[in-house]
Amino acid sequence: MPEMSGSFSGTTRVETKLRLSDVPGHELRIAEITGSQRSTDDNWNNAGLIYWGVLDLVDGSGTQRGNYVNERANGERECGAFEGKVTTAQGQTTLEGTWRAIFGTGKFKGMKAQGTYKGRMTSPSEVEMSWEGHYELAASRAA
Repeated sequence: MPEMSGSFSGTTRVETKLRLSDVPGHELRIAEITGSQRSTDDNWNNAGLIYWGVLDLVDGSGTQRGNYVNERANGERECGAFEGKVTTAQGQTTLEGTWRAIFGTGKFKGMKAQGTYKGRMTSPSEVEMSWEGHYELAASRAA
């Protein structure tokens, strides 16, 4: 399977926060983040990324999970899911976890892909991520 890596810078388009009353500092956040991918692999370079995440945090740390879609200029998509941890320490929030492709269209239909991501919030509404993984297009497996 080909190895791939890249980075993503995104901005929060929509976010909702719900403060819970079970323990102090507990909140749920739901957000939509949009941006563009950068990669040396043409299959991901300049793909538009939208992801929807749910964070379950106590004092800024906890879990993150959600779904994403990478869309190319020609309309082909690769969609998947991610999950990981969120850590806030000394005023800096970092993100780390795993992702996997679930389905795609065009040449991404039937692909297999998975990997890891690491990132940080550069402001309350902006995120920077780096990611890596491996993938195999269905056409490659059939050959």
